[in-house]
Amino acid sequence: MTIAIYPGSFDPIHNGHVEIVKRAAKLFDRVIWAAYDRPLKNLLFDEMERLEFMRQAARELANVQVLSYHGLTVSFARQMGAAAIVRGLRATHDFEIEYQMALINAQQAPEIDTVCLMTGASYAFLSSSILKEVALADGDISEMVPSFVAPRLKQRIAQLGDDRSEKVKLVSLQE
Repeated sequence: MTIAIYPGSFDPIHNGHVEIVKRAAKLFDRVIWAAYDRPLKNLLFDEMERLEFMRQAARELANVQVLSYHGLTVSFARQMGAAAIVRGLRATHDFEIEYQMALINAQQAPEIDTVCLMTGASYAFLSSSILKEVALADGDISEMVPSFVAPRLKQRIAQLGDDRSEKVKLVSLQE
């Protein structure tokens, strides 16, 4: 059985993430869609909320398991018996970052490959940071996220009220 992990912060998930996990589910016997529990980012949603979104999005994918993890991604991958780490690529900027991470991961765990899947053209522009920025400006995000994410994202932004400094923190760190 070939196991892969698809790691990230997923704050929140968007349709690009869902596309990648669906494609990975076709390539591997088992995919562990894994949310990093404490990334060095300003999170809008806590770990349990992010996992809930991921579980809802993967509910029809029988070979996808949603988990959280901490520590090095390669350590988690090794612990899960994964042969591969799946990453999504949008543009050349992503390639440079993912290539660097793949080399570091290969140094730490040479037995685990990094598999990069190019995102579909309709999601090539999409990141969680851009999504949050559009939502903060009261833009239409309905085509960017699963239907259950949009109202929760709008609600969370409304809870921030007029605290501009908190809103800026949400999009200040690009993924």
